[in-house]
Amino acid sequence: MQPQQPPQLSPTPLPSNYLDQIAPAQKVPVMNSKLVLGLIGGGIILLIVLVILIISSSGGSSATSLERLSLRLETLQKVSTTAQKNIKSSNLRTINSNLRTSLINANRDIATPLAAANITTKKIDKTIIAEENGEKLTAALEDGRLNATFDRTYAKEMSYQLDRTVALMNSLFKTTNSKSLKTFLSGSTKDFESLQKQFADYTSANS
Repeated sequence: MQPQQPPQLSPTPLPSNYLDQIAPAQKVPVMNSKLVLGLIGGGIILLIVLVILIISSSGGSSATSLERLSLRLETLQKVSTTAQKNIKSSNLRTINSNLRTSLINANRDIATPLAAANITTKKIDKTIIAEENGEKLTAALEDGRLNATFDRTYAKEMSYQLDRTVALMNSLFKTTNSKSLKTFLSGSTKDFESLQKQFADYTSANS
């Protein structure tokens, strides 16, 4: 009887992922459908809120610009009225007289868009009122009077103020949907553009 031969080992090496193949497959967690719907719903709500905030912000900006414009026009009317007696140049006095007329008309006509926007002086933020009270402008003009350079100072300051005002009016025209405000701006802006140029030309000729 021949002795029993030991079993021969297979010459084929085991694959490197052999243990992974024989290990039980791990289950991939599936996200709860309710959680998915909740996340989607939350994202939609957040998007709606953002849109509302953007629309509200745009409306607020337009209203704030209208408030600022109304205060500035009032201030410029007061300043131009006070300045008339201090102007020595007949040419500059004529320009300023035309400015006063345009400001009187503008302050009258802006009442309609202000009423449409439900804006009153009592509702305007105190910060805007302080920024548009004309204190710096009045101080600059007083320095010009004391230094005997009132005409030149006044023309330069009013050219700058009207340039700012026209820019504000143009910006407001682009952002507002109010028909009454657009009507007011389309007429008044041209007047102030013309007056701004007259003050700038005077400044250039007398600097």
